[in-house]
Order: sequence, then structure tokens, then C-alpha cells
Amino acid sequence: MKLKQILLIVGISALSALTSVWIYGKVTTHQGGYAQSINSGHFPANYAGFFDGDNTTGGPVDFTKAANSAVPAVVHIKTKIPAKEINNKLPRSRNNSMQDLLDQFFNFGPQMPMVQPEQRASGSGVIISNDGYIITNNHVISDGGDGVADEITVTLHNKKEYKAKVIGRDPNSDIAVLKIDGNNFPFLLYGNSDNLQLGQWVLAVGYPLTLETTVTAGIVSAKGRDIGINGRQGSNPIESFIQTDAAVNKGNSGGPLITTDGELVGINSAIYAPTGTYAGYSFAIPVNLVKKIVNDLIEYGEVKRPYLGVSASQEHIDAADGAHIDEIAQDGAAAKIGLKSGDVITKIDGIPIHSWSELTANVSSHNAGDKISITYKRDGKEYETSAVLSTKQGTYKNLLAGIDKILGAELENIDEKTAKENNIEGGVLVKKITQGGVISKTRMDDGFIITTVNGMDISNISQMTEAIKNLKGETIQLEGIYPGYDGIYRYPLNMK
Repeated sequence: MKLKQILLIVGISALSALTSVWIYGKVTTHQGGYAQSINSGHFPANYAGFFDGDNTTGGPVDFTKAANSAVPAVVHIKTKIPAKEINNKLPRSRNNSMQDLLDQFFNFGPQMPMVQPEQRASGSGVIISNDGYIITNNHVISDGGDGVADEITVTLHNKKEYKAKVIGRDPNSDIAVLKIDGNNFPFLLYGNSDNLQLGQWVLAVGYPLTLETTVTAGIVSAKGRDIGINGRQGSNPIESFIQTDAAVNKGNSGGPLITTDGELVGINSAIYAPTGTYAGYSFAIPVNLVKKIVNDLIEYGEVKRPYLGVSASQEHIDAADGAHIDEIAQDGAAAKIGLKSGDVITKIDGIPIHSWSELTANVSSHNAGDKISITYKRDGKEYETSAVLSTKQGTYKNLLAGIDKILGAELENIDEKTAKENNIEGGVLVKKITQGGVISKTRMDDGFIITTVNGMDISNISQMTEAIKNLKGETIQLEGIYPGYDGIYRYPLNMK
């Protein structure tokens, strides 16, 4: 074959190849619409923006400095409740004449006492000051009821043991503050939980499963989670958990969640697992809420909770586009600035509010008397205003009327005189029971004063309403007293 023929064949082949590539590029660009070059620097308007014009990636994350700085400030908390005798005679209704007759006939007097064995438990905590203030969970130091364990021992990483004093506790947020005597303790600094980002690395430190100090790592999986757990111990629960996939087990409760910079951003509080052990998700109380509660407990011994004066819309309670308002308290802070039912709060002080739990946690992280800016939507338009948070929860007309109808009774808050005479902080008087209602199906009488709902202390109708609203089960246990009669009386309500 001649050289000219060979060159001709090669030229035709090259031309064909180039033409094919050009045609393919044109076809895929017009048909697909998505075959775009990242290196061109041009992105569609709806592009997720991962690269943001910079396709470089960072180096590996270093956990060692944060872990080593946090470990000395994390403590092991052990509690002990000595064996005690308990009376197994149940309270009875004062109008049960048949039971009174049987007691007299068969001489049913005081029963043989039962012995509750010694109980021991353990958890974690984190030192937040050089003079020994410690944050932990309320449930870590609880006696299983409304009180605290008889003995609370704190063991530091260097094995030194201290007897701890309870400074204060808040069942609604599951936070407690302890104090040990001494100085120059290692401690952690507060971070800012509002700045946490989804996918950000975090570390959980604690004493799980009776092991020594343990560090686990994970990412922030979600924020503002409400899992309905604090309603078991508080009448006005606050939940806006940081969800992570850092391994947390029994014993981690009360320990810190920290950033890779070693800053405290949460207090590990709960796991969500069918087995009771780690199954992929754990939950921490955001430190911005923790700070406010801890400061109040140290200064006052109790939490001075601020209120905006709005109630949740049950229809939109799980909405993710803001906090939907159902009702405005007549004498609350929101009423004074003109907020209305149907408004949707989307920001507080510029911080996005995606859900009702996030609104509750944000407001609760402030002090009563603080002025906050509020961004909200009404009829599709966005507005901005400001409010001064109140020290009082406020009165909700529809909410109070609703609980009367639900329970079938005329209810009334007791006054200070009645509370003092009966040595109680407050309660709800059952003034008149309506026939055919839920309460009428029990042996409760008019004049009963309700003081707890499923073990949660309540002082007024608003608190009782919130407690009942947050309960998930169909049976509600009311406890209280009859003025002039000894003992605590219990009445289960079937809410089916």
C-alpha cells in the first residue's frame, strides 16, 4: 500500500473520531441538561452548593486534643439509696363505706411493712468551674420518685472521691447541679449549641456500663428533637435535643457532648433504642439551654422560667416550617405585642425556629425580663417585632375550658391560704364533678385537691393541662388530698 493511501486512511479515521466526539457532546448537553462541568465554575441556581466554588477538601479531623482535655473534667457519679421499710397499705377513698366496714370486721389494721432493698446507680457529670460545680442529669441523682438519692459520690479521673451536695435540679429539662469541696479542678468551657451544624463531628465522654472514662465520636444527626421523655418527671417538660450517632449507653447520662475544639455543647441525656442499649442514636440537651438553667439553680436554687405566652397548635405540632401558634395567653407577653392565633414564629433573635420544641428551648434559654426579637409569618407575609418575656405563664381561656370538658369537672386553682393550711405548694381543686364525665367514673369526691399527674407535681390548671397533654398513654394517675383527711389518695383515669 502506498504512503499516500495510508495517510488518507489515517486522516479519514481521525476526522471521523473528532466528528463523533463533537456530535456526542452536543447531543448529551441538549438532551440531558445535567451534564455540567464542575471545573467551569458555573452552577445551576438550585445546586446544593457543596463545593461553593472550592472543590478542595480538608484534612482528617483530629480528636486527640479535645478528648485529652475533656477527660479530666468528666466525673463518675455514684448514688446509693439504703434499704428501707415501706407500708404496703394502699390509700382508700373516704366514701367507701363497705371497705371501712370490712376493715373493722376483719381488723385490717396496719399491714406488715415491706422492705425495699438497697439501690445503687451510676452516671456521669462534667465540672464547669475550678471550685467544683458539676452538671449532670436530674435522673442520675433521683431516688426514683420526687426526691434525691441519700448518698451521692463523685469520683474524678484521678480516682479521688468526694461527697457531693445537690445545689438544685430541674426535672423539666432533666438538669441537676452538684458541688464538691475544693479548688483548682479541671473544667470545660461552654460552647454555643446554636452554631452546631448537621454533619459536624462531636465527642461523647462519660462512664458507660460501669467502665472507666470512655470517649466516642459521631456526627450531629439532627437538632431540635422532641422524644417525649422529660414528661415522665416534669410537669412542663422542655425538649429540643441534639441528636448524634456517637455511642452512648447507660452510665453516659450527665456526661458532656463536646466539639473537636473541646467546647461543651450538650449534656448527654437519653438513648433511643428498643433494647435499652445503644442502637444508633443518642440525645443531648443543648448547652445554651443548660447554661440558663444551671445559672438559675446556682443563684436561686430553682429555675426562673420565662414565658412568651403562646400555646402550640396540635394540628401543626410536628410542622418543620416554624412554631404554629394556637392560642395567645390573655395576660402574656405575646398578647401585648399583637401576636395572634395562626401566626407562625420562624426566628428568635435571628436564630431560625423550625419547630415548637425549638421555640420552647430558645425562649427557656433566656431570663424573664429579657427583650427578644421575633420574626413571624401571617397570611403569607413576614413581620418582625419584639417582646419582653414574662415571669408568668399566662391564662389560656380555650385551654382551661378544654380540660374541664375532657375530665368532666369544674376545676379551680387553690389559693395561697389553702395551700399553706395543707402544707402543699399548690394544686387544682375539683369543685364539682359532672355526671357522665371521666372523673365521675372514679370514686373521687367534690373537694379533692389534685397535686400530681402521673407522679409530676402540678400547682395550677395550666400545669395540669400541660402534663396531661404531654402524656402518651391512655391511663392517667391523679394524686392529691382531701383537706381535713390524712393520707394521699390516688385515682386512675381511663382516657379512652
